[in-house]
Amino acid sequence: MTKAILMAAGRGTRISREIDGNCKCTLDIGGTTLIRHTVQMLLDHGIEVHIVVGYNKELIINALKGLPVNYHVNYFYLVTNSLSSLWFAKEQLHGDSIILGNADVFWEKNLLPLLLEDPRDCVMLCDSSRVEQGDYLFRVENGAVREFGKGLDKNIANCEYVGLAKIQGPFIREFKSELEYMIEAQRHNAWWEQILYNMIPARNIWTSDISGHFWAEIDYIEDYQRILEYRERKLVK
Repeated sequence: MTKAILMAAGRGTRISREIDGNCKCTLDIGGTTLIRHTVQMLLDHGIEVHIVVGYNKELIINALKGLPVNYHVNYFYLVTNSLSSLWFAKEQLHGDSIILGNADVFWEKNLLPLLLEDPRDCVMLCDSSRVEQGDYLFRVENGAVREFGKGLDKNIANCEYVGLAKIQGPFIREFKSELEYMIEAQRHNAWWEQILYNMIPARNIWTSDISGHFWAEIDYIEDYQRILEYRERKLVK
């Protein structure tokens, strides 16, 4: 059984004024909301879906009305980050494989098989075509993350992180152990991905380059507009 845990508790301060305080993942992307698009895609592949909510959680729950979704609440979303959100769903960190993602990321269904079929125990999606305009960058060498960060020099970076990962097999226990260690160390303001970054360079954190596929993480209004334009082109076809 594959599970998906989506982090959807944050407020999204960089864009909140332009979307009237709505949750980024509940924005309409042309006939449906972003979160419903993602969840329906996961459900269509037989994946058990878990969502960590917090800010305006009722909007998300309403957007997913009628779908078999499991909710976990981060009541401390104003003073924590996505690592803490994942901790509220920590009891789900077991099983065959787990997709971990940020709910404000739009991705098309053709990306899901790439993630599901990857045999490696840990893989993060990245895009080598978006270094110049990228936000959170990686330097990948031989398929594994070697350097990472928002301030990573674009002269050495060679891809942008997409906001999605998959862990599976015995590595899930290792991942959960690091999560618990970080929470005990009061790292509640970290991103969930920091669990993986902490393991570098002691172990390989693998990547899968999705260059050529459309995706967008909604940080700014321009990101949202890119999604709308893409969806409009797809609907016209």
